[in-house]
Amino acid sequence: MLTQVLERGRSLTAALAPYSSPLHTSPDSAAPAATNASPNNGSGSASDSTGDSFASPRNNSQDKAAGAQLTARDLPLLQELCFGVLRTLPRLDALIALLLQRPLKARDQDLRCLLRVGLYQLDALAMPDHAAVAATVGASAVLDKAWARGLLNATLRRFLRERDALCEHVAQDETATTLFPPWLLARLRRAWPDDWQQVVAASNTRAPMFLRVNPLRIEREAYRAQLTATGIAATAIADCPHGLQLHTPIPVSQLPGFRDGLVSVQDAGAQRAAPLLKLLPGQRVLDACAAPGNKTAHQQELSDNRLELLALDQDPSRVQSLTANLARLKLRADIRQADATAPRGDWAEQRYDRILLDAPCSVTGVIRRHPDIKWLRRDADIAALADTQTRLLEALWPLLAPQGVLLYVTCSLLPEENEQQIAAFLTRHDDAHEDPIAADWGLARSHGRQLLPREDGSDGFFFARLVKE
Repeated sequence: MLTQVLERGRSLTAALAPYSSPLHTSPDSAAPAATNASPNNGSGSASDSTGDSFASPRNNSQDKAAGAQLTARDLPLLQELCFGVLRTLPRLDALIALLLQRPLKARDQDLRCLLRVGLYQLDALAMPDHAAVAATVGASAVLDKAWARGLLNATLRRFLRERDALCEHVAQDETATTLFPPWLLARLRRAWPDDWQQVVAASNTRAPMFLRVNPLRIEREAYRAQLTATGIAATAIADCPHGLQLHTPIPVSQLPGFRDGLVSVQDAGAQRAAPLLKLLPGQRVLDACAAPGNKTAHQQELSDNRLELLALDQDPSRVQSLTANLARLKLRADIRQADATAPRGDWAEQRYDRILLDAPCSVTGVIRRHPDIKWLRRDADIAALADTQTRLLEALWPLLAPQGVLLYVTCSLLPEENEQQIAAFLTRHDDAHEDPIAADWGLARSHGRQLLPREDGSDGFFFARLVKE
């Protein structure tokens, strides 16, 4: 699976999809997908046979076959291994470089992934050493590389013998200690000279689980009472009237009333967006990049389900998730598959009182939920993403009615995608002015407001509110 993610450029959400079901969706995988630009708690143990099956799928049919063997007990461990390895990848690779006498051949990179999984179990998880070694060595047969059993066994046992010296050596490597690629670390240092270390630390943690209670169905305190009655502890989020933070993340299948639309999983930072639109029932609203639909749903929840809401997304599979999300919450919207950079058709002839542009971005504010982003993104992607954001702003601005409000949102930490994007837009449009966001959360920037990821708090988001003259 790690081979799929790292060598084929797949998002971890997509790679885990064959093994997942709505009943077992984790708090992390419920987060925004990597293309809008998905880490988890794991516990328990896996037998050698099931653990081997998950480490080795190499095509869709094998994915499905392995997925069929998956049990509810195994999924948390599968997720922990995938997300944990991707969080700590440079440390694991630095250890492998010290442990192997010769680099692995290009055709044996699947063995490198297997070593990563084995080392992660020994280095980061409280699993018995003999079990981790045996499972890793046994997986070589699933890869049709039983010849590598001796290599895997010797490498992992050397790690156990020389652990302290190896870890001390790796501690001198900045990439291996920060767990960030150099290009992204350099950008964060420039952008946040006083905060980059906190940003990096928070991005390397497991994310908290936040809920948004549907006020059209139940009051927040009443829902928290339901959680308490089922043994789930939660705390109300300050300044998020419908937000709760669970003390311990759990599968959504354990949330009372989830299937009936009482509640959604949504980061506390993302819950800031909809209120900033200053919505009123009856307004015509365009949600331009709407999938998977959490912010879309929140708008209708705040407006008594009475907005004339058009929700767009370009990706057919994401349109399906958007449709399912709104149906579960019993909220209405005109949902369409469309490219918001090129408005055409009847919807493009309308003028909207509110536009939400939740723009595609580097997703650098939600890395703890998408650790694969650190290794799938490239430095050159930032300029391309900024260009897409510019084209979206230019395409959507003519659709905004006079005195209308456009809310620009990213889950990026990079100024090129945030305040610099808004500054450039304002220089190009005399009919636009910024409506500053006055709040006691986040950081005021030259334009807009930035939330930085916090270890026990929300993810990183940027918000800017524009008004048309």
